[in-house]
Amino acid sequence: MNQSESSAAPQIVDGRQSPTALRVQRGVMRFLRSVHDMTCLAEVPLSNGRRADVIALGSKGEIWIVEIKSSLMDYKVDAKWPNYKDFCDRFFFCKPPELDGDIFPADEGLMTADGHWGEILRPAQHAPLPSARRKAMLLKLARLGADRVHVLMDPETRRDDSF
Repeated sequence: MNQSESSAAPQIVDGRQSPTALRVQRGVMRFLRSVHDMTCLAEVPLSNGRRADVIALGSKGEIWIVEIKSSLMDYKVDAKWPNYKDFCDRFFFCKPPELDGDIFPADEGLMTADGHWGEILRPAQHAPLPSARRKAMLLKLARLGADRVHVLMDPETRRDDSF
């Protein structure tokens, strides 16, 4: 194992993500970081009991949620995605290249990504968060990110994703 492999942060995997979803997650996070200067956290628990696939944070505090759909069945069985929109300024679906984009609602943002890169196919509507919700989300993301770094530095510490 070379230096970059040993120091690379592991993906957050809880056993629910398919290999396709993990590839899409990697590509969309790379894209958002490189092109949009956003930092990303994966598998973020929200105060409504849901878990966002990817939350991206912009340099001015803008928050995007990206809901990954790896297959037609994954999309069809999911009715919870509207619950994410109260926690972000922009909401996107993200799909692998082989999945037909026409299955997604035309009024929602849409991205595509593979294991290497991503792109925005359709922009998301901008619906700014109320100030109190934005503050709560920013604190949550800061604490969760710091906690995940702490666990990487000290694997024997207890991880707390409840922030």
